[in-house]
Amino acid sequence: MREDEWVIGVVGGSGLYAMDALENAQSIRVESPWGDASDELILGEIAGKRFVFLPRHGKGHRIGPSQLNSRANIDVLKRAGCTDLLSLSACGSLREELAPGDFVIVDQFIDRTFAREKSFFGSGLVAHVSMADPVCPSLSDRAEAAAKAAGAPVHRGATYLAMEGPQFSSRAESELYRQWGCDVIGMTAMPEAKLAREAELPYALVAMVTDYDCWRDDVAEVEVHDILATLRANADMAARTVVEFARALPDTRAANPLDTVLDMAIITDLAVADRALMAKLDAVAGRVLASRGI
Repeated sequence: MREDEWVIGVVGGSGLYAMDALENAQSIRVESPWGDASDELILGEIAGKRFVFLPRHGKGHRIGPSQLNSRANIDVLKRAGCTDLLSLSACGSLREELAPGDFVIVDQFIDRTFAREKSFFGSGLVAHVSMADPVCPSLSDRAEAAAKAAGAPVHRGATYLAMEGPQFSSRAESELYRQWGCDVIGMTAMPEAKLAREAELPYALVAMVTDYDCWRDDVAEVEVHDILATLRANADMAARTVVEFARALPDTRAANPLDTVLDMAIITDLAVADRALMAKLDAVAGRVLASRGI
């Protein structure tokens, strides 16, 4: 693999369990020291660019949001050589102007999850990455342009409320999140975005609106059967978005500032760091550990 080559990891959300546009596709299972990923990786090419697809919930939607092993998912994508991550995720709308069927390019998060492992680092090897700007702006630019080229109604800039689930919100919660300034709500983008940052993978999120959350008094509360038709339509549009994304990529990838965020994030003296944890970080933090002679 060349240093200036794109390898785009695509994490497919609800309704998006395959990527038919992939040419020369092959499925591989990548082992991770963090446990089992959601499914096999599907490797292939679109418009001459390398892509790696992972269905976030597994084929057939077997894994619930709280049971997702996001550490393993990000780790195996890193091991597969991914340079950037494009996340596709179903969401509910907290704003009238964000209608079912719309695509939203998220730029901020509020993380209200509580039952998930949120970092590769911990006791024995401590690191603190910045999440002030949690998505890659240039990758988000490309995602926005691709969604528009695919024909999707697109909104740029939104705050995503990540809830634990699997239940949907109460009306009181939905109203509270609106007061906080949140725009969309979902169950899967956290800790995925945090872990991508720790793995030095530039990350963009296309949130696909399936329904209005339950803050509206003029409609019934959210039910799964009500959103399935929109989910299927969104999945078709998401697949077209990925194709347009691939077509617009330049032939070479320029260095991204997010490629080296761990340089200033690890604060543990590696001479006393936990060796077992360092071994598990061979993919996620291998670059920076190697630069320090580990």
